[in-house]
Amino acid sequence: MSFNGWKKYIEEGDLVIVYMSRENMIPITIKKDQEFNNRFGTYKHNDIIGKEFGSKMVSSNYKGFVYLLHPTPELWTLVLPHRTQILYLADISFISTLLELKPGVSMIESGTGSGSFSHSIARTIAPHGKLYTFEYHEERAKLAEVEFKAHGYGDIIKVHHRDVCKDGFQLENLVDAVFLDLPAPWDAVASAKKAFKQDRTGKICCFSPCIEQVSKTVTALEQNEFIEITMYECLMKEHMVVPVQKLSFQDLIQEAKQKKLNGKDGSSVTVPVKRRLGKDEPIPTAEEVEESNQLMLTSRTPGETRGHTSYLTFATFLPSTAF
Repeated sequence: MSFNGWKKYIEEGDLVIVYMSRENMIPITIKKDQEFNNRFGTYKHNDIIGKEFGSKMVSSNYKGFVYLLHPTPELWTLVLPHRTQILYLADISFISTLLELKPGVSMIESGTGSGSFSHSIARTIAPHGKLYTFEYHEERAKLAEVEFKAHGYGDIIKVHHRDVCKDGFQLENLVDAVFLDLPAPWDAVASAKKAFKQDRTGKICCFSPCIEQVSKTVTALEQNEFIEITMYECLMKEHMVVPVQKLSFQDLIQEAKQKKLNGKDGSSVTVPVKRRLGKDEPIPTAEEVEESNQLMLTSRTPGETRGHTSYLTFATFLPSTAF
């Protein structure tokens, strides 16, 4: 089953992402005479074979249904077996953009971990790019290599079992970009510098959860003559669409009079208020809002932003020939 492409019909041996809800998806490999079960019923693999990817499938007892999705790197990140902590889509997209990944790029990744980022990299640099991924844990390296081959990335991803902080990458004048997700990325910076193509600029990113790690990494980057060193932090914030009732100017004046509050200095402060829809009132569609003279859509954000996951430190390799 190839992640690097698209097929229309499900066949035996294919990997299928079974979608039950936004928070509930699982990967299954289709095999004849086997079944998939959930609390709403049974789904026979024999009935799945021949269906189109994206199809809706009803359970055998007609009490529930699932969607049969084609695997993608984005979906794989949400359902993969966790062997380590992984990168999620917000960081993956940001890193891919700032590392200037595109078809044909050669890149180093260390460590491989659960292979979440590896799949997105491989899809982005295909068909002629190359990813050299390094993992110090032998069992994880073997499992990752099996997955990459099964998912159609065997020709793009080359897995190495090595502790790069001690032994380096042992690659020279070869890659355009480097990504380091290591406990001590500063120990691999000098080796990474040798791995860059020495006649052109390159990009490096170091993923670190602690600011102390960032400080040591920046020192190592400066000592190895990297330039444009910049640190970012990605935080997720949800925007919720909320319909509210429109109020005329006269309505605002009237409501403000009814909502007077006493200020600290004893003066009177007016507070205009827009009424939100009650819990039992149905949320209108966008078309209904547009047609209504009484409603408008607003964007609201929650009071708190999702917590910190990491700092991303980027820098540019400048070849000596540029001076």
